[in-house]
Amino acid sequence: MFESLSGKLNEVFQRLGNKGRLTEKDIENALKEVRMALLEADVNFRVSRDLISRIRQRALMGNIEKSLSPGQQVIKITNEELTETLGGTLKELTNAENKPSVMLIVGLNGSGKTTTAAKLAYRLTQASQSSVLVAADRHRPAAVTQLKTLGEAIDIPVYQGGTDLSPIKVCKDGIDHARKMNFDWAIVDTAGRLQIDDDLMEELQEIKDTTSPDEILMVVDAMIGQEAVAAAQRFHERIGLTGIILSKLDGDARGGAALSITAVTGVPVKFIGVGEQSSALEEFIPDRLASRILGMGDVLTLIEKTQSTVSEKQALELEKKIRQSTFDLEDFLGQLQQLKRMGPLNQIMDMIPGMSSLKQQASAKALDGDQLKKVEAIVYSMTPGERQRPETVDGSRRRRVAKGSGTTPQDVNRLLNQFRQMQKQMKRLTTIKGRRDMVRMMKQGNNGNIFGS
Repeated sequence: MFESLSGKLNEVFQRLGNKGRLTEKDIENALKEVRMALLEADVNFRVSRDLISRIRQRALMGNIEKSLSPGQQVIKITNEELTETLGGTLKELTNAENKPSVMLIVGLNGSGKTTTAAKLAYRLTQASQSSVLVAADRHRPAAVTQLKTLGEAIDIPVYQGGTDLSPIKVCKDGIDHARKMNFDWAIVDTAGRLQIDDDLMEELQEIKDTTSPDEILMVVDAMIGQEAVAAAQRFHERIGLTGIILSKLDGDARGGAALSITAVTGVPVKFIGVGEQSSALEEFIPDRLASRILGMGDVLTLIEKTQSTVSEKQALELEKKIRQSTFDLEDFLGQLQQLKRMGPLNQIMDMIPGMSSLKQQASAKALDGDQLKKVEAIVYSMTPGERQRPETVDGSRRRRVAKGSGTTPQDVNRLLNQFRQMQKQMKRLTTIKGRRDMVRMMKQGNNGNIFGS
């Protein structure tokens, strides 16, 4: 996600970070590059203009925090303003006072609407909320069959009604069925079209009037950029959306739709699709996504991904290592297999502070295969003492490790340099606000672990 944009922004801010002091010209030049990067990422030009204007205004005020260098301060401002552009805070689903809560899933054909409906049902199940999928798409051939197949795969019931029933009748009967069976949610998969037309909107308006939904979520394909933003705006104007789900975001290297859609439409993004699996649906949390885009990692999401597999004791031990800067290559090696089980490694690396630049040096395929094997081989070729104290790996040792791992001294050096950067980022995280948050989270019993076990 956002690979192209993230790479360009990291280059700009790295140059700023290398300067001891910043002039107004330095800031202006950097912001010109940032604006160009946003436009090349297909971000709406008005959104780009407003974002840059807010960053400029704050950066030139001169209120630099003593704990941060000028370059770090500009990055901090950019992170905060980007978070605001993305929507500011997490917007959760709205539950009805009485069961069932009703959720309409709308969108155009090809956006991943039916698949996303099943993912939402699976996510609700993980949160101990029951649901039934209502197959109200009677226009697309095999839509009902597809939803039934998806429901069976995740053990979620599907209400399909009679083949001769209208979509309105199916919705009404499906919600009645959900109420009778005491389901928490009725998730209605409505019909889409290849393009927005009056028939589609009139049918959706009728369904809305009949079902009085608590949520109307539009699924949009993130990969079509500003076309997705325009479609969301038209749907919102006609039927009133409560939220947006960006599907296929894992295949969107630019990110224009994700960065523009809330600012343009006023509708919050509530979830993002990051893969094909039933579990590949994440909450859209603006500050965490902004941190990923800026190469600052997303430790909290990483903790949530691993909290079911690690004990509190392991979490506290790892937190202590990070806080005391004793996290070494032995620990790193012990986490690689866990990382591979958590999902595509290129997505996980976006969440680890300091690791996004290493990801950008290789393709996604390499990160999930050859690159990971190379890292493992390098670490395995080191002695236990070298893994515990990577700083002792000098020129001659690099050559020995490279020979033993079938790599080059440059490969070894690259890994060591990146590991040092990661340690610095972790230390920074645990010395400002992030340290207090992480310690509090782990002491409260969240079974979180930065890398897993």
